[in-house]
Amino acid sequence: MIGQYALAYHLPNEIVSLTNIVQSWQKYWPQILPLPHPSPRNNLWLKRNPWFEKDLIPVLQTQMAKVLSQK
Repeated sequence: MIGQYALAYHLPNEIVSLTNIVQSWQKYWPQILPLPHPSPRNNLWLKRNPWFEKDLIPVLQTQMAKVLSQK
């Protein structure tokens, strides 16, 4: 799920911020992966949340490599 609106639609019972939902991504993994919208307007969010690129992105890259390598 990418972005605040998708998160609100798919997780209507989560009454917390986008940051809190993305930080607790392991709670939803592997069925759902909450992500911030990849807009340039979110550069400030990325700077404020270095854990995103350090912790979540490598897991996503590994999972995507597995999925793409399956035949």
